[in-house]
Amino acid sequence: MKHVTLIFLMFFVLLNCSEQSKENYDLIIKNGNVIDIVSGEINQQDIYILNGRIKKIIEHSLQNVNAKEILDATGKYILPGFWDNHVHFRGGDSLIPANKEFLKLFVKNGITTVRDAGGDLTASVLEWKEQISKEELMGPTIYTSGPKIDGPNARWAGSLPVGNDDDVMIALDSLQQIGTDFVKLYDSTISGELYLETIQEAERKDMITSGHMPFTVELHEAVDAGLDAIEHLYYVLKGCSSEETEITQAIFRKELSFWKSMERLINTYDDSMAESTFNKLKYNDVYVVPTLHIGNVLSYLDEEDHQNDAYLKLMDDGIIKTYEERIRGVLNASDKSKKDRKELNTLFKKLTKSLSDADVKLLAGSDCGAYNSYTYPGISLHNELEAMVFVGMSPLKALQTSAYNGSHFLKKNDDSGTLEEGKVSGIVILNSNPLEKIKNTRDIYRVIIKNSIIDPSSF
Repeated sequence: MKHVTLIFLMFFVLLNCSEQSKENYDLIIKNGNVIDIVSGEINQQDIYILNGRIKKIIEHSLQNVNAKEILDATGKYILPGFWDNHVHFRGGDSLIPANKEFLKLFVKNGITTVRDAGGDLTASVLEWKEQISKEELMGPTIYTSGPKIDGPNARWAGSLPVGNDDDVMIALDSLQQIGTDFVKLYDSTISGELYLETIQEAERKDMITSGHMPFTVELHEAVDAGLDAIEHLYYVLKGCSSEETEITQAIFRKELSFWKSMERLINTYDDSMAESTFNKLKYNDVYVVPTLHIGNVLSYLDEEDHQNDAYLKLMDDGIIKTYEERIRGVLNASDKSKKDRKELNTLFKKLTKSLSDADVKLLAGSDCGAYNSYTYPGISLHNELEAMVFVGMSPLKALQTSAYNGSHFLKKNDDSGTLEEGKVSGIVILNSNPLEKIKNTRDIYRVIIKNSIIDPSSF
């Protein structure tokens, strides 16, 4: 009897030692087709996740492991979770709940990170950001500029007014104090001189900058000052004009306005000047955010009926109300203005392809949010990727403008942007290959945020 007891005791000791020697993971994703977002290579691999980070990516399954959850990804395609590199949370306190609902739409669409390019809900955005990081709220990682920097009496509510040298330092110090991730400049009333000074001071403080550019500033001046990203293509177009200096001076003297200058900029587009501009952007590592999809939407508001949009039904009435101003503006415009807007939109498509061919770094951003009519959070990022492919970019290069370029722009590439050991597990799993057809980015099987497996069809 003593021998039998000893044998059982030894068995349980050995069993316990065996369990203790096993490697423990929170989640294992097995047998998925993992896409290398840099090279485009696809390999069948297992991904091992612990404490919200990728611990291993290997081509053969480990045997001596424990996992709280195992997800079979056989036949699926795995890549970094999408980044929308230009979103807005805004519209005033009454729209805080509606903006918070956007977080679900981002995740539903495989977007695990967003770059908030300024609004008037900074306190709420910072609160959501912290709650998401602590896994108290489901949503994408948020990188935010906080309020925009602009001149006095700026167009957008919540902007920090810069009207003199002291204001520049006050604005930048306040952004640092609340812990924003980059500086967003806007061009409604800020002077060209203070715009450049703000960039230079931000550079000295090691702050990342992006922005609209006042047309009283030439593109090379902003780049030389240290601007890190250009939002939208109007400003790149201006830098491609053979008459940029003359047009800038005419705007400074108020002989031309922003929109009135467009026809002249289009007519003076110069290939050699464009090549020089592209080289300057590339050499100085300046990113460009084309926002093609919203351009397509706004240019054809007079022709397209959006009342049956599936995503319109998901928008709060307060958000839909904010769409009215842009819609009225387009419908009340002259026939020539409508035609000119469409021609400009066509030119922007060609400009995006030229920038891509010149290896200027692009960022996929939807510009979704209140006031931007029918540009819906979540789905619009997929529309943006499709618009990039439509102009001639490869699906791989379009995909790189999302998580990969986004992480590098914000200097978060040590933590994200690719699927590698040690990086945060923001992952999207697709049912079909997006390198074959870019629309397959919509065909989402599961979204992984840290240790959580999210079924987008569940909400």
